[in-house]
Amino acid sequence: MTRSNQVPGTQPTNLIGPQVRWMRERLGITQDELAGRLSRYGLELDYVKIGQIENGKRRVVDLELLGFARALGVSVDWLLCGENGRL
Repeated sequence: MTRSNQVPGTQPTNLIGPQVRWMRERLGITQDELAGRLSRYGLELDYVKIGQIENGKRRVVDLELLGFARALGVSVDWLLCGENGRL
């Protein structure tokens, strides 16, 4: 898993975007379906906001980080560090 979804020369505004997209696609769910899962944890993010997060164009607050981990069935560490455990 790489963090190369960005336009060259720009910095992403979050670390979890590529991980969210990868796991969402692996689970075979749409951004709308992920939004539904997130709503179970009190997070109201639509597919547009999820897309912005996946593309590194939107910041993620701590409550959202925890919600994404729960909704995707992964740890916060995995979202932040990926498979190799490094930022």
